[in-house]
Amino acid sequence: MANSIDRREFLKLMGVGGVVFASSLGRGAGAAGSDDFYFVQLSDCHWGFEGPPNPDAKGTLKKAVAAVNALSVQPEFIVFTGDLTHVTDDAKQREQRMKEFRDIVSALKVKEVRFMPGEHDAAPDWGTTYKQFFGETHYTFDHKGVHFIAIDNVSDPAAQIGDEQLKWLAADLAKQPKDANIVVLTHRPLFDLYPQWDWATRDGAKAIDLLMPYQNVTVFYGHIHQENHHMTGHIAHHSAKGLMFALPAPGSQPKRLPVPWDAAHPYQGLGYREIEAELPKHEYKITELPVGQG
Repeated sequence: MANSIDRREFLKLMGVGGVVFASSLGRGAGAAGSDDFYFVQLSDCHWGFEGPPNPDAKGTLKKAVAAVNALSVQPEFIVFTGDLTHVTDDAKQREQRMKEFRDIVSALKVKEVRFMPGEHDAAPDWGTTYKQFFGETHYTFDHKGVHFIAIDNVSDPAAQIGDEQLKWLAADLAKQPKDANIVVLTHRPLFDLYPQWDWATRDGAKAIDLLMPYQNVTVFYGHIHQENHHMTGHIAHHSAKGLMFALPAPGSQPKRLPVPWDAAHPYQGLGYREIEAELPKHEYKITELPVGQG
């Protein structure tokens, strides 16, 4: 990049769910680094959540927006990977929360912001309200030689992608060469991380099977509110920390209860990550940075 992003700039992202720095991802790039770019991933904002464990429930998202806007070099795009709002069975309240969320993130300076639903946003009404505010729940786009695929594994209350969307995925992948640079964005993990806590996708294995023939695939997801790294064959899966509350490690306690707030260490468990990707080496350098540094 002409304007490089240094560590101090990343450290300004106080409370952001994830920062992804994609280096040398463009196929057929000319000069070294000419197609470098970075984008910001935020996840699990849960706007509308109140009470323990986050005493700053109404401030965290706004602080994240301000932090991203403070970067001297803006990301080329931002993607929210689900649970924009906190679940409610009240249709009017769901709509109000989405309006409020939309208004808050409209303050972002970056020109391109993309959204995906989480089960809190979409499962109560199969994504009907979400689509009114943020458009389709699954889609693709291309950026500097990288093919991005957003998969909806949350609108169906059964926590599955569904046959129709799997056919859509297969048709899209059929257009890509086997060495294409592919980034998959989901909310739930596609693999069985811990199904007892809803940390899985019932037909996620079918999506992974479709992706397996492609050499360069990486999956970024949310939902579990913590850092986790997993491999299915050569496909790497990386989860983002959340913006509202942290969750315990899979199966580490009987119930999936939020990690208590520690007043001595505010925002502990909430944070962001820096990911540097070197396509020729097929390697990713991932650095998790806690909130509060800098």
